[in-house]
Amino acid sequence: MAQHVAPPTATTPALPGKLPLKDIAPWAVFFGILMLVLLYFVGAEQGATAVVSGEDVHEWVHDARHLLGFPCH
Repeated sequence: MAQHVAPPTATTPALPGKLPLKDIAPWAVFFGILMLVLLYFVGAEQGATAVVSGEDVHEWVHDARHLLGFPCH
């Protein structure tokens, strides 16, 4: 039984179009602000500057503090 193989064609692969900066900028700002808020809660949410009273946030992000090198004891 013979196998039929299609000959390769000389077509170029389709490349995606360029994404304009104005389409990326709102998402970059959103994720930048989100990262700053998360960094605040991991690194500084305790003591006199606390937004949330008590130790709950400190306990939730305790291991992340140590992973990122923030002292908390």
